[in-house]
Amino acid sequence: MTEFVSEVKQIPYNDDRIFAMLSDLSNLERVKDRIPQDKIKEFTFDRDSCSLAVAPIGNITFQIVDREPNKTIKFTTTNSPVPLHLWIQLKQVEENDTRMKLTVRADLNPFLKPMVSKPLQEAIDKILTILTGLPY
Repeated sequence: MTEFVSEVKQIPYNDDRIFAMLSDLSNLERVKDRIPQDKIKEFTFDRDSCSLAVAPIGNITFQIVDREPNKTIKFTTTNSPVPLHLWIQLKQVEENDTRMKLTVRADLNPFLKPMVSKPLQEAIDKILTILTGLPY
């Protein structure tokens, strides 16, 4: 497994508000308009999963597999060209100051790794920026 880790970013909200929103994927309805339509198509979601089509990768479905209240939300792909595991980690430092970090583990073969490492790291960083900018 190859691991990709984002930087740590600050969010000016308490961890319970952030966790409540991110651990229920049906809340994505509130921020659907922030998703770049030119990059992501066929975006659907419910409480525990979300599916999207990303060019040139194809269809990807993420399923929440574990929720540790106010700390961690773990996802795995159930439909993806490359098996992925994603963790959203939260740590409240003080009132209205929570830090977020994303970690992705991907099962990349040696041939694929050089081609997808940079785009995958960029995607993680972009997702972190979107998540930290949400109105919790």
